[in-house]
Amino acid sequence: MPSLKDLKNRIESVKSTRKITKAMQMVAAAKLRRAQEAAEQSRPYTERFNAVMANLASSVGGSDSAPKLLSGTGSDKVQLLVVMTSERGLCGGFNSNIAKLAKTHAAKLQAEGKEVKILTVGKKGRDQLKRDFGSLFIGHVDLTEVKRVGYADAQGIAKDILARFDGGEFDVATIFYAKFVNVVSQIPTAQQIIPASFEDAEGDEASTLFDYEPDEEAILADLLPRGVATQIFSALLENGASEQGARMSAMDNATRNAGEMIDKLTIEFNRSRQAVITNELIEIISGAEAL
Repeated sequence: MPSLKDLKNRIESVKSTRKITKAMQMVAAAKLRRAQEAAEQSRPYTERFNAVMANLASSVGGSDSAPKLLSGTGSDKVQLLVVMTSERGLCGGFNSNIAKLAKTHAAKLQAEGKEVKILTVGKKGRDQLKRDFGSLFIGHVDLTEVKRVGYADAQGIAKDILARFDGGEFDVATIFYAKFVNVVSQIPTAQQIIPASFEDAEGDEASTLFDYEPDEEAILADLLPRGVATQIFSALLENGASEQGARMSAMDNATRNAGEMIDKLTIEFNRSRQAVITNELIEIISGAEAL
Protein backbone atom coordinates (compact mmCIF):
# COMPACT_ATOMS: atom_id res chain seq x y z
CA MET A 1 0.00 0.00 0.00
CA PRO A 2 1.51 3.39 -0.99
CA SER A 3 2.39 5.84 1.75
CA LEU A 4 0.64 9.19 2.25
CA LYS A 5 3.62 10.98 0.77
CA ASP A 6 3.56 8.80 -2.34
CA LEU A 7 -0.17 9.42 -2.82
CA LYS A 8 0.25 13.16 -2.34
CA ASN A 9 3.09 13.29 -4.87
CA ARG A 10 1.06 11.29 -7.37
CA ILE A 11 -1.96 13.59 -6.98
CA GLU A 12 0.24 16.64 -7.60
CA SER A 13 1.75 14.93 -10.66
CA VAL A 14 -1.64 14.13 -12.15
CA LYS A 15 -2.82 17.71 -11.47
CA SER A 16 0.20 19.02 -13.39
CA THR A 17 -0.60 16.66 -16.26
CA ARG A 18 -4.21 17.87 -16.27
CA LYS A 19 -3.04 21.46 -16.59
CA ILE A 20 -0.92 20.52 -19.61
CA THR A 21 -3.69 18.57 -21.36
CA LYS A 22 -6.18 21.37 -20.69
CA ALA A 23 -3.79 23.92 -22.19
CA MET A 24 -3.19 21.70 -25.22
CA GLN A 25 -6.94 21.30 -25.67
CA MET A 26 -7.42 25.08 -25.71
CA VAL A 27 -4.55 25.56 -28.17
CA ALA A 28 -5.96 22.85 -30.45
CA ALA A 29 -9.40 24.50 -30.30
CA ALA A 30 -7.92 27.82 -31.41
CA LYS A 31 -5.95 26.20 -34.24
CA LEU A 32 -8.94 24.08 -35.26
CA ARG A 33 -11.04 27.13 -36.02
CA ARG A 34 -8.48 28.48 -38.51
CA ALA A 35 -7.74 25.05 -40.00
CA GLN A 36 -11.43 24.22 -40.41
CA GLU A 37 -12.12 27.54 -42.14
CA ALA A 38 -9.20 26.96 -44.52
CA ALA A 39 -10.38 23.43 -45.36
CA GLU A 40 -14.00 24.47 -45.90
CA GLN A 41 -13.06 27.50 -48.01
CA SER A 42 -10.92 25.33 -50.31
CA ARG A 43 -13.69 22.83 -51.03
CA PRO A 44 -15.81 24.93 -53.47
CA TYR A 45 -12.75 25.77 -55.58
CA THR A 46 -11.55 22.16 -55.59
CA GLU A 47 -15.00 20.83 -56.49
CA ARG A 48 -15.50 23.34 -59.30
CA PHE A 49 -11.98 22.78 -60.62
CA ASN A 50 -12.58 19.03 -60.69
CA ALA A 51 -15.94 19.54 -62.42
CA VAL A 52 -14.33 21.56 -65.22
CA MET A 53 -11.52 19.01 -65.50
CA ALA A 54 -14.05 16.18 -65.62
CA ASN A 55 -15.83 17.80 -68.58
CA LEU A 56 -12.56 18.35 -70.40
CA ALA A 57 -11.49 14.76 -69.71
CA SER A 58 -14.83 13.35 -70.89
CA SER A 59 -14.59 15.30 -74.15
CA VAL A 60 -11.07 14.02 -74.79
CA GLY A 61 -12.08 10.46 -73.95
CA GLY A 62 -9.56 7.77 -74.80
CA SER A 63 -7.97 9.57 -77.74
CA ASP A 64 -4.32 9.04 -78.52
CA SER A 65 -3.64 12.77 -78.01
CA ALA A 66 -4.80 12.70 -74.39
CA PRO A 67 -2.10 13.86 -71.92
CA LYS A 68 -0.15 11.16 -70.13
CA LEU A 69 -1.38 12.37 -66.73
CA LEU A 70 -4.93 11.55 -67.88
CA SER A 71 -4.41 8.41 -69.95
CA GLY A 72 -1.68 6.93 -67.74
CA THR A 73 1.15 4.69 -68.85
CA GLY A 74 -1.14 1.87 -69.88
CA SER A 75 -0.07 -0.20 -66.88
CA ASP A 76 -0.70 -0.30 -63.14
CA LYS A 77 2.24 -2.51 -62.24
CA VAL A 78 4.09 0.04 -60.09
CA GLN A 79 2.03 1.88 -57.47
CA LEU A 80 3.12 4.96 -55.51
CA LEU A 81 1.43 5.53 -52.15
CA VAL A 82 1.71 9.07 -50.77
CA VAL A 83 0.91 8.77 -47.04
CA MET A 84 0.13 12.15 -45.48
CA THR A 85 0.13 12.37 -41.68
CA SER A 86 1.12 14.88 -39.01
CA GLU A 87 4.53 15.81 -37.67
CA ARG A 88 3.36 15.62 -34.04
CA GLY A 89 1.49 13.10 -31.96
CA LEU A 90 -1.01 13.36 -29.09
CA CYS A 91 -3.93 13.44 -31.51
CA GLY A 92 -5.70 10.17 -30.78
CA GLY A 93 -6.04 7.71 -33.63
CA PHE A 94 -5.60 10.31 -36.39
CA ASN A 95 -2.20 9.12 -37.63
CA SER A 96 -2.86 5.44 -36.87
CA ASN A 97 -6.05 5.37 -38.94
CA ILE A 98 -4.33 6.83 -42.02
CA ALA A 99 -1.35 4.50 -41.63
CA LYS A 100 -3.67 1.52 -41.19
CA LEU A 101 -5.52 2.35 -44.42
CA ALA A 102 -2.20 2.70 -46.27
CA LYS A 103 -0.91 -0.60 -44.85
CA THR A 104 -4.07 -2.42 -45.91
CA HIS A 105 -3.87 -0.95 -49.42
CA ALA A 106 -0.16 -1.78 -49.74
CA ALA A 107 -0.69 -5.35 -48.59
CA LYS A 108 -3.55 -5.77 -51.06
CA LEU A 109 -1.43 -4.50 -53.95
CA GLN A 110 1.45 -6.77 -53.02
CA ALA A 111 -0.91 -9.74 -52.87
CA GLU A 112 -1.91 -8.89 -56.44
CA GLY A 113 1.73 -9.06 -57.49
CA LYS A 114 2.24 -5.32 -57.95
CA GLU A 115 5.26 -3.28 -56.94
CA VAL A 116 4.63 -0.73 -54.20
CA LYS A 117 6.60 2.44 -53.47
CA ILE A 118 5.88 4.76 -50.55
CA LEU A 119 6.42 8.51 -50.18
CA THR A 120 5.65 9.84 -46.70
CA VAL A 121 4.58 13.35 -45.71
CA GLY A 122 4.84 13.78 -41.94
CA LYS A 123 7.11 11.78 -39.66
CA LYS A 124 4.35 10.05 -37.69
CA GLY A 125 3.22 8.13 -40.76
CA ARG A 126 6.82 7.31 -41.63
CA ASP A 127 7.44 5.94 -38.12
CA GLN A 128 4.35 3.73 -38.22
CA LEU A 129 5.07 2.33 -41.69
CA LYS A 130 8.81 1.88 -41.20
CA ARG A 131 8.68 -1.51 -39.50
CA ASP A 132 6.59 -3.34 -42.12
CA PHE A 133 7.27 -1.34 -45.28
CA GLY A 134 10.55 0.50 -44.62
CA SER A 135 12.19 -1.15 -47.63
CA LEU A 136 9.57 0.40 -49.93
CA PHE A 137 10.30 4.04 -48.95
CA ILE A 138 11.54 6.24 -51.78
CA GLY A 139 11.30 9.64 -50.10
CA HIS A 140 10.03 11.75 -47.23
CA VAL A 141 8.69 15.30 -46.97
CA ASP A 142 9.40 17.02 -43.65
CA LEU A 143 6.99 19.81 -42.71
CA THR A 144 8.25 20.25 -39.14
CA GLU A 145 9.41 23.81 -39.74
CA VAL A 146 6.23 24.81 -41.58
CA LYS A 147 4.01 26.80 -39.22
CA ARG A 148 1.09 27.04 -41.63
CA VAL A 149 0.75 24.85 -44.71
CA GLY A 150 0.45 26.84 -47.94
CA TYR A 151 -0.03 26.14 -51.62
CA ALA A 152 3.73 26.41 -52.15
CA ASP A 153 4.23 23.34 -49.93
CA ALA A 154 1.70 21.40 -52.02
CA GLN A 155 3.45 22.53 -55.21
CA GLY A 156 6.76 21.21 -53.90
CA ILE A 157 5.27 17.79 -53.18
CA ALA A 158 3.48 17.77 -56.55
CA LYS A 159 6.67 18.64 -58.44
CA ASP A 160 8.49 15.75 -56.77
CA ILE A 161 5.68 13.30 -57.66
CA LEU A 162 5.38 14.59 -61.24
CA ALA A 163 9.14 14.37 -61.75
CA ARG A 164 9.09 10.75 -60.60
CA PHE A 165 6.15 10.02 -62.93
CA ASP A 166 7.91 11.61 -65.89
CA GLY A 167 10.97 9.56 -65.01
CA GLY A 168 8.94 6.36 -65.24
CA GLU A 169 9.29 5.44 -61.57
CA PHE A 170 5.61 4.50 -61.14
CA ASP A 171 2.34 4.05 -63.04
CA VAL A 172 -0.34 4.97 -60.49
CA ALA A 173 -0.18 7.41 -57.54
CA THR A 174 -2.63 7.45 -54.63
CA ILE A 175 -2.68 9.87 -51.70
CA PHE A 176 -3.82 8.93 -48.19
CA TYR A 177 -5.19 11.54 -45.79
CA ALA A 178 -8.05 12.17 -43.35
CA LYS A 179 -11.10 14.08 -44.54
CA PHE A 180 -12.43 16.43 -41.87
CA VAL A 181 -16.10 16.01 -40.91
CA ASN A 182 -16.22 17.39 -37.37
CA VAL A 183 -14.24 17.35 -34.12
CA VAL A 184 -15.02 13.70 -33.39
CA SER A 185 -15.09 12.36 -36.95
CA GLN A 186 -12.22 12.29 -39.44
CA ILE A 187 -12.50 9.83 -42.32
CA PRO A 188 -9.29 8.14 -43.61
CA THR A 189 -9.39 8.55 -47.39
CA ALA A 190 -7.50 7.13 -50.36
CA GLN A 191 -7.63 9.19 -53.57
CA GLN A 192 -5.98 8.41 -56.90
CA ILE A 193 -4.28 11.45 -58.40
CA ILE A 194 -2.25 9.89 -61.25
CA PRO A 195 -3.63 9.08 -63.73
CA ALA A 196 -6.27 11.71 -63.05
CA SER A 197 -9.61 10.27 -62.04
CA PHE A 198 -12.80 12.34 -62.08
CA GLU A 199 -16.40 11.60 -61.29
CA ASP A 200 -18.88 11.48 -64.15
CA ALA A 201 -19.72 15.06 -65.05
CA GLU A 202 -22.89 14.41 -67.05
CA GLY A 203 -25.36 17.23 -66.72
CA ASP A 204 -22.76 19.67 -65.44
CA GLU A 205 -23.28 23.18 -66.76
CA ALA A 206 -19.60 23.60 -67.56
CA SER A 207 -19.98 21.54 -70.73
CA THR A 208 -22.70 23.84 -72.11
CA LEU A 209 -21.54 27.24 -70.87
CA PHE A 210 -18.00 27.28 -72.20
CA ASP A 211 -16.15 26.78 -75.47
CA TYR A 212 -12.52 25.98 -74.79
CA GLU A 213 -9.67 27.62 -76.67
CA PRO A 214 -7.20 26.16 -77.48
CA ASP A 215 -8.45 22.58 -77.74
CA GLU A 216 -9.17 20.37 -74.75
CA GLU A 217 -5.93 18.40 -75.02
CA ALA A 218 -3.79 21.54 -74.76
CA ILE A 219 -5.77 22.86 -71.81
CA LEU A 220 -5.59 19.53 -70.00
CA ALA A 221 -1.84 19.32 -70.55
CA ASP A 222 -1.51 22.65 -68.73
CA LEU A 223 -4.14 22.13 -66.02
CA LEU A 224 -3.50 18.51 -65.03
CA PRO A 225 -0.21 19.25 -63.19
CA ARG A 226 -2.01 22.07 -61.37
CA GLY A 227 -4.79 19.62 -60.59
CA VAL A 228 -2.30 17.32 -58.85
CA ALA A 229 -1.04 20.24 -56.74
CA THR A 230 -4.63 21.31 -56.00
CA GLN A 231 -5.62 17.86 -54.79
CA ILE A 232 -2.52 17.60 -52.61
CA PHE A 233 -3.14 21.07 -51.16
CA SER A 234 -6.77 20.18 -50.42
CA ALA A 235 -5.61 16.96 -48.71
CA LEU A 236 -3.08 18.91 -46.60
CA LEU A 237 -5.79 21.33 -45.48
CA GLU A 238 -8.18 18.49 -44.65
CA ASN A 239 -5.37 16.81 -42.72
CA GLY A 240 -4.63 19.99 -40.80
CA ALA A 241 -8.23 20.39 -39.67
CA SER A 242 -8.53 16.67 -38.88
CA GLU A 243 -5.32 16.71 -36.82
CA GLN A 244 -6.46 19.63 -34.65
CA GLY A 245 -9.93 18.16 -34.23
CA ALA A 246 -8.49 14.80 -33.19
CA ARG A 247 -6.01 16.47 -30.82
CA MET A 248 -8.73 18.59 -29.23
CA SER A 249 -10.88 15.51 -28.66
CA ALA A 250 -7.95 13.46 -27.33
CA MET A 251 -6.82 16.18 -24.91
CA ASP A 252 -10.39 16.66 -23.69
CA ASN A 253 -10.59 12.93 -22.92
CA ALA A 254 -7.16 13.06 -21.23
CA THR A 255 -8.24 16.03 -19.08
CA ARG A 256 -11.40 14.26 -17.94
CA ASN A 257 -9.50 11.04 -17.24
CA ALA A 258 -6.98 12.98 -15.16
CA GLY A 259 -9.81 14.54 -13.17
CA GLU A 260 -11.30 11.11 -12.47
CA MET A 261 -7.90 9.78 -11.43
CA ILE A 262 -7.40 12.73 -9.06
CA ASP A 263 -10.77 12.02 -7.45
CA LYS A 264 -9.89 8.34 -6.94
CA LEU A 265 -6.43 9.14 -5.57
CA THR A 266 -7.90 11.77 -3.23
CA ILE A 267 -10.36 9.24 -1.82
CA GLU A 268 -7.54 6.73 -1.35
CA PHE A 269 -5.39 9.42 0.30
CA ASN A 270 -8.18 10.38 2.71
CA ARG A 271 -8.82 6.74 3.60
CA SER A 272 -5.13 6.12 4.24
CA ARG A 273 -4.83 9.26 6.35
CA GLN A 274 -7.90 8.29 8.34
CA ALA A 275 -6.42 4.83 8.91
CA VAL A 276 -3.18 6.39 10.21
CA ILE A 277 -5.11 8.68 12.57
CA THR A 278 -7.23 5.77 13.82
CA ASN A 279 -4.14 3.66 14.52
CA GLU A 280 -2.54 6.51 16.44
CA LEU A 281 -5.68 6.99 18.52
CA ILE A 282 -5.80 3.27 19.27
CA GLU A 283 -2.17 3.34 20.40
CA ILE A 284 -2.82 6.34 22.66
CA ILE A 285 -5.93 4.78 24.18
CA SER A 286 -4.18 1.43 24.65
CA GLY A 287 -1.26 3.14 26.37
CA ALA A 288 -3.56 5.07 28.70
CA GLU A 289 -5.49 1.94 29.65
CA ALA A 290 -2.23 0.12 30.38
CA LEU A 291 -1.33 2.78 32.94
